[in-house]
Amino acid sequence: MSRGGSGRPGGVFSAPTRARLFTLLANLRGSATTSELAAELGLHPSGVRVRLERLREAGLVTRARTPQAVGRPRDRWSIAAEAPPGSQPPGAYRQLAAWLARSIPDRPRRLTEVERTGRELGRELGPAGGRDRSDEAMARALSALGFAPRRRATDPGRVTFVLGHCPYRDAVRANQPVVCALHRGLTLGLLDRIGPGSRLANFVPQDPDRAGCLIEIEGPAGT
Repeated sequence: MSRGGSGRPGGVFSAPTRARLFTLLANLRGSATTSELAAELGLHPSGVRVRLERLREAGLVTRARTPQAVGRPRDRWSIAAEAPPGSQPPGAYRQLAAWLARSIPDRPRRLTEVERTGRELGRELGPAGGRDRSDEAMARALSALGFAPRRRATDPGRVTFVLGHCPYRDAVRANQPVVCALHRGLTLGLLDRIGPGSRLANFVPQDPDRAGCLIEIEGPAGT
C-alpha cells in the first residue's frame, strides 16, 4: 500500500468525499450499508459505492456482502482493523492534552479516578450491539480510535490485540501513568458495551513512539 508523507495511503484522502466517508465510518464505530452512508452524506448510493471501493482497495475499509432474495447483494462497510489513523489532531490539541496530563498527579487514588472516568467514556463510545462478532467489534472500535490494532490469536476464548499506533503519544510522554490509566478505562468501557461478560485479562503499555501495547481479553469478546 503506497503512503503519502502524512502517513495515510497516498492519494486516497485527496478526494473530500472519500475522506468524509472514512470519517463517518470511524465515528460510527461499527458497520453501515451503502444506502445508510449515502443517506448520511446526502449522496446517491452508486457514487458512494464507487468511493467505498476505492477505500477498500487501499485497505482502509472492509466489506461484508449479504445475498438478497431479489436484486444485488447488500454490502456492509466497516473500518479495516489494520487501517492507519485517518487524520492527526491539530498541534494545539496535542499540546493541550500533554499539559492536562502533566497537571494530574500519578498517585494511586488519582489513577483510579482517571480509569473510572475512562471507563465511563468507553461506555459512551462503544457501539450498542450490532451484527459484528464481539472481537471484531472491539477491533473496529480500537481502529476508529486510532490505535491500528492487529489481532493475534491465542487460546480459545482469548484474543490479544497488539496496538500499532499510539494516538496519545505526546500526552503519554508528559505523564504515561495517567494517560495509560485513561486508556485502560476506555478499554474496560468498550468491553462493557461490546462484550458483556468478558474480562480484560492483561493490559500492557509500551513506549508510545514504538507502540505495541497489548490488550488481552478473555470471554465472549475473545471468542
